[in-house]
Amino acid sequence: MARTVGIGIQNFEKLVTENSFYIDKTDFIRQWWENRDEVTLITRPRRFGKTLNMNMLERFLSVEYAERGEVFEGLSIWNDEKYRNLQGTWPVIFLSFAGIKATSFIEAKKGLFYLIEKLYNRYEFLLREDSLNEKEKEFIKNISVNMDNYSAVSSLSTLSEFLYRYYGKKVIILLDEYDTPLQEAWVHGYWHEMVELIRGLFNSTFKTNPYLERAVMTGITRVSKESIFSDLNHLTVVTVTSDIYADCFGFTEEEVFLALDEYGMQDKHTEVKKWYDGFTFGKCKDIYNPWSIINYLKTGRLSTYWANTSSNGLVDKLIREGSAEIKMSMENLLKGEHLYKEIDEQIIFEQLDTEGGHTGDENAIWSLLLASGYLKAESYTLNEDTGIDLYELALTNKEVQIMFRKMIKKWFSGTGTVYNGFIRALLQDDVKSMNAYMNRVALATFSYFDSGKNPSMETQPERFYHGFVLGLAVELAERYIITANRESGFGRYDVMMEPKNETDNAVIMEFKVRDSREEKSLEDSADSALKQIEEQRYEAALKNRGISGDRIRKYGFAFEGKEVLIKSR
Repeated sequence: MARTVGIGIQNFEKLVTENSFYIDKTDFIRQWWENRDEVTLITRPRRFGKTLNMNMLERFLSVEYAERGEVFEGLSIWNDEKYRNLQGTWPVIFLSFAGIKATSFIEAKKGLFYLIEKLYNRYEFLLREDSLNEKEKEFIKNISVNMDNYSAVSSLSTLSEFLYRYYGKKVIILLDEYDTPLQEAWVHGYWHEMVELIRGLFNSTFKTNPYLERAVMTGITRVSKESIFSDLNHLTVVTVTSDIYADCFGFTEEEVFLALDEYGMQDKHTEVKKWYDGFTFGKCKDIYNPWSIINYLKTGRLSTYWANTSSNGLVDKLIREGSAEIKMSMENLLKGEHLYKEIDEQIIFEQLDTEGGHTGDENAIWSLLLASGYLKAESYTLNEDTGIDLYELALTNKEVQIMFRKMIKKWFSGTGTVYNGFIRALLQDDVKSMNAYMNRVALATFSYFDSGKNPSMETQPERFYHGFVLGLAVELAERYIITANRESGFGRYDVMMEPKNETDNAVIMEFKVRDSREEKSLEDSADSALKQIEEQRYEAALKNRGISGDRIRKYGFAFEGKEVLIKSR
């Protein structure tokens, strides 16, 4: 009989003892223990079993569960007597930063301090022990949401010392989702304050802590060493491109197919692979995200389970406000093409900045998308002269592709039926209606594609119409093959829409921002755009594909601020 599929269970003991669906990942304990690294940082996309594995690690090692190892019977770790003897023999400090999400530094700091207060409450028994003097007991009593920064920064190392004295053994520290407060800080504008606080906490806890035996941290991103890990020279970093622990997070293809067979879905292997396969960790390919697989086993219905588990707000912001190159790269990715990008797995959040008209560092954005699971690395080569890795990137799978399409559609959802009205007018060659709708779309969404309090008038039109074209590529993907000029330099940009059937017309669009030094009016700019189409003979490519001239529509788009004029020929 198939096991019950439980959704969202993060408690290892509950999952195993209630005979819920579980794929044995206990060998992670053995691999980690035998590597003997003092401080390990493991990055994986969200919903890849990080929290469950950390809970499993605590349940296995902590003295709180001494002589209660029966929960591991039948699992791989219990086959080795050496590890049966290790179970329940270490003091363990386990905490998660997953819930520290706030729009201001004050609230985020309160959340962190409250978390530390709750942690200390678990060890109130220390107040009754003779191993601590009165001043030390007073320190424990003063740990609260209102404590000073010094007490907070030193809290974990101090607790390590107290537990060492009580148990006579150094402690193991497990920190889950370490980067959540840092990502929130970057999104909401208090990055530097949070970095300063976290850097101090990490230095005290992981660098200068003589009572630390080993530590594991998990997160989605590897935040740059300069930001918070500057003093941790002994840190072992395991990213999505590392070979170590490659099959410990996420499900392998063999594990997924066995699970499908258990639930009578032997005929669904191909469909499930298309939707949910594609993650690659190190040399281990064909990794599936657990969240989608578990939900599919529960419902039997294909859907974007993993992609829908968060708002994807950071990713949306980076692409929507990103440069023309970023949007064109997204066009290519959505068409199934591959990108070749330099990747630095140390995420430097300042390089993602799009404020004040800056475009942000494009490679930093692709690095974040790779770490977050939205892209997969098909291959990479090392430039021996520069030491830079060049990665071949693609969208991870069908689920991710659908997520991006939905995200792009939402860019224009605030315009109601206006955007759809424009598309309908475009397909009907109704230039008057195209003008009316396009001006309303621009008025409603122009600033949405830029960032900062004082958006640059040079970058704002360009960001808008590249976003607009990306929207067209998504909305009309079923009917058209849409390509954009790869030489998109400021001031002009052309789009070609090749129909997939003989009932639709082909479309060529040229975008131009009015140059007041050369053009007296928007009409002159629109005429110039149409002239550009003729001079560059854009229609030749369409005619070579068998599309007659009477089926090719040509439009010149002229921009000036939020005003748009469209002319046709």
